[in-house]
Amino acid sequence: MDPLEDVLALLETRSHLSTALAAGGRWAVRFAPPSGVKFNAVRRGRCRLEVDGLPEPVELAAGDCYLLTRPLRFTLSSDPEATAVDAGPVFARATGGVARVGTGDDVYLIGGRFSFGERAQELLLDGLPPVVHVPAGTEQADAVEWALTAIEQELHHRPPASTLVAEHLAVIMLIHVVRLHLARQPHAVSGWLSGLADPVVATALASMHEDPARSWTVAELAQASAVSRSTLAARFKETVGQGPLEYLTRWRIELASRQLRASTDTVALIAHSVGYGSESALSVAFKRVTGMSPGAYRKQAGAFSDPGAVLVGADGA
Repeated sequence: MDPLEDVLALLETRSHLSTALAAGGRWAVRFAPPSGVKFNAVRRGRCRLEVDGLPEPVELAAGDCYLLTRPLRFTLSSDPEATAVDAGPVFARATGGVARVGTGDDVYLIGGRFSFGERAQELLLDGLPPVVHVPAGTEQADAVEWALTAIEQELHHRPPASTLVAEHLAVIMLIHVVRLHLARQPHAVSGWLSGLADPVVATALASMHEDPARSWTVAELAQASAVSRSTLAARFKETVGQGPLEYLTRWRIELASRQLRASTDTVALIAHSVGYGSESALSVAFKRVTGMSPGAYRKQAGAFSDPGAVLVGADGA
């Protein structure tokens, strides 16, 4: 099993496409902090991205895209001297799925947001930098460019089910962006994501994700990774920030939490499915990790009509 695939599936990753933005001349648009993860792709022209709290702007060219992984205000503009206008009124005036600002349309962006389940911040987003920038023109960016081109074609030609297809393509784009970031800047991520960039740790992670219910030992994981126990333990701790068996416990609790939210299975049945011999054994581990019992967690999750959803708006770009 692929840990990245497992986590994205666990988080119920969804994409939500926004109104496109066409701009020209001198212009700047100021956006409120997004919910979820914001993405934009420059399909024509050049512009700059400034994010509150980050010291340097990001210069964007045609073919570039970026992810904004924190709820921070940001500005897209032609240049640093342009006077910014709020995004709300600009996108309220959009026609034909395109908002316009400035004079002309030499710059064109498509974008949207990704929403995740309630554990996204700790499981995924905290391991990424505030901005993930993927520049065009590199060999590794070809897959991202393919996905973006396909999204643009779906939105432009509007064949049947185009929105659904485009949203699925956007999730594909997200996976490629994360892959590229791991390959290009492995030290710019943390937690289990950084472990994916270490072949030894990645093998151990894959083994645990393939069979999380197995009673793994550090020796067995080290054997699977073709290193000694001490080497695996040290490299796992250095990259992931916790020991392999601690990681396994936490991943089992994540899997149990999903079943508690989404199914009516008994706690005993869930316990066995994730590798615990009894309901009481799961309860002890669950309370140690989450601070509450499985029953209390299920009751709390049931109090919400859509537990774990991170909702997003439609403010465009």
